[in-house]
Amino acid sequence: MKNRFSITLVTALILALFTASSFAMKTSCGEHYVGGEAPDIINAKMQAKTQELCYDEFGVVHSGLTRTPLWSAEHLTRSRLDAARGMVRKDTFHAEERLPESDRAELSDYARSGFDRGHMSPNADMSTDQAQHESFSLANIVPQDGTNNRGIWSGIESAVRTLAKREGNLYVITGPLFVGNNVKALKRRVLVPTHIYKIVYSPKRNAAGVYLVNNAAEADLRYISVAELEQMAGIDFFPSMSPAVKREIMPLPKPKERRGGGKRHGRTYR
Repeated sequence: MKNRFSITLVTALILALFTASSFAMKTSCGEHYVGGEAPDIINAKMQAKTQELCYDEFGVVHSGLTRTPLWSAEHLTRSRLDAARGMVRKDTFHAEERLPESDRAELSDYARSGFDRGHMSPNADMSTDQAQHESFSLANIVPQDGTNNRGIWSGIESAVRTLAKREGNLYVITGPLFVGNNVKALKRRVLVPTHIYKIVYSPKRNAAGVYLVNNAAEADLRYISVAELEQMAGIDFFPSMSPAVKREIMPLPKPKERRGGGKRHGRTYR
């Protein structure tokens, strides 16, 4: 009976996320988005219990339905990343007190769960003590497979930092997807993503591409277009971007293979 209740609850949350409509998202975190314009939530049901959270070096739209971010956005610059290299990591994971208790994840949700607390905007991107501390808010965290987090995903984050230094600046949006009817939940509260994406937009090239990885130890990495991701996510990530740019896949650097990160087969890690 308990398991049946868990499945019913998770299914209800997924249905709430994916019933069609539209919602234009206004933002107070414009510095983290291209042209100061936040993504639009195409699916109005996804807007329920959302809250925008502005941080020093990234911006989050959090869902009280999933108790995770829907996305986390940042503007990476060469100077910021140069400063971030001198930072020493200090793990200060904490619940986000700006969120209602009923809508937020707690440290206890992750305890003995078997999942890592996976950053969406990475700690290694942060250039100050304050920004680093903010990145450990659970509003910027999803349940992530540990091998995935420390393997292929870490490689993706590093590759994006290298690209940002080469390009001068990039806009990056990272978030979870909850695909299918078998989505799990930590303690019937925090939904576990089936996939994690990272969108990379280069103002220099006016081009964008997406890394998409399934949330599992056996990493399956795909390179897809913004247009394809928008169909999967129910989110218009760049409302003013031309359809042509959204359809094209900007070449993205290959993440370095790391232990446990999987082997590469063509355009896919398996």
